Amino acid sequence: MLQWLRDRFRRGPVVPVVRLSGVIASGGLLGRAGLSIETTAPLLARAFAQRGAKAVALTINSPGGSPVQSALIAQRIRLLAREKNLPVIAFVEDVAASGGYWLACAADEIVADGASIVGSIGVISAGFGFKDLITKMGIERRVHTSGENKSMLDPFRDENPEDIERLKRLQGEIHAGFKDWVRERRGGKLKGIAIASDRRSPLLPNVPTFQEGGLDYRTGTWFGLLAPARTPEGIVATLHRTVAEVLREPAVHDRIVEQGAEVIGNTPAEFRAFLKEETERLAVVIRNAKMQLD
Repeated sequence: MLQWLRDRFRRGPVVPVVRLSGVIASGGLLGRAGLSIETTAPLLARAFAQRGAKAVALTINSPGGSPVQSALIAQRIRLLAREKNLPVIAFVEDVAASGGYWLACAADEIVADGASIVGSIGVISAGFGFKDLITKMGIERRVHTSGENKSMLDPFRDENPEDIERLKRLQGEIHAGFKDWVRERRGGKLKGIAIASDRRSPLLPNVPTFQEGGLDYRTGTWFGLLAPARTPEGIVATLHRTVAEVLREPAVHDRIVEQGAEVIGNTPAEFRAFLKEETERLAVVIRNAKMQLD
């Protein structure tokens, strides 16, 4: 009888669950309580302090929001995980996008449904312009500032190109930090099996192509500049030279590589030969598959 009572009331493994649902924002959004370090810190502290806990689970359903609050919450999760020496597992429900994915990356494992929206590693800033509206309504805008850039991106004035450039620099810095976080937390989690193009990628030099593995399969995307057939050779040469110069610019070249593409820069003759080869190859595929265009 005593053993039965022990078995009946013995506690099994404990896994506290913290629900992270909603837009990530300090102070909430439109009167609704959002996810912020202020609202989540007590929940996280209680979960990691749970007696007998073997792990902590996060259920995430968030489209993102503030990058600052996302970073603060994620840092708190990692701090507590190291302090308590507990693994963290994130379970994605409908969405863990942008800042929501930032939170998911704080976990040691991410579990998602096949229909879950996961990722969206980027930065966005959106707004409206009301300059013409207030003019039509007879409203006069009065702004008095001291110091430079104190009225940046005022929605009641024309956009200033300098303000836009400054915003893009800020977005670039935040985006770079986001990517660094993903690399830190998710780097090495995925393993490349094969490259779908007909040659190895310089970004993944150790990953073979499908053809190297004995599978006759290749696919890819290419971009090129086309001109009408009767375009004079001099104009074609000028266009090619100009595009080649742009592609050699470090900022352009690096940006293309960051997107996972390869800068080739064929000559016009090489590009013509490539198009001829692709056309013949695809014609065989279309014929063998008996495809028809409606």
